[in-house]
Amino acid sequence: MSPTDITANGYTASKDQLLNRLARVEGQVRGVSRMVEQDRYCIDVLTQIAAVQAALDAIALGLLDGHVRVCLNDGALDGSASDERIGELMGAVGRLVGR
Repeated sequence: MSPTDITANGYTASKDQLLNRLARVEGQVRGVSRMVEQDRYCIDVLTQIAAVQAALDAIALGLLDGHVRVCLNDGALDGSASDERIGELMGAVGRLVGR
């Protein structure tokens, strides 16, 4: 199973839910933009930005969980959970926490 194979996506079963969550985050970002346009209090804007970041973090962790449970687990069963795939996973984790 290659990383670009559409069946390799750990989120395929929950794609609609993922898209809904992303749409909500998109709405939150538009709300932050409106707050800036309206010259809202800085702390209120920062609070909303933190909420957007938390929502994106939750989505990212869900994707990571799906990847481990589906993509890597399937690879482990057929023996293809190589050091390369583990390195790819750890790189993704590093990008998530490294900001």
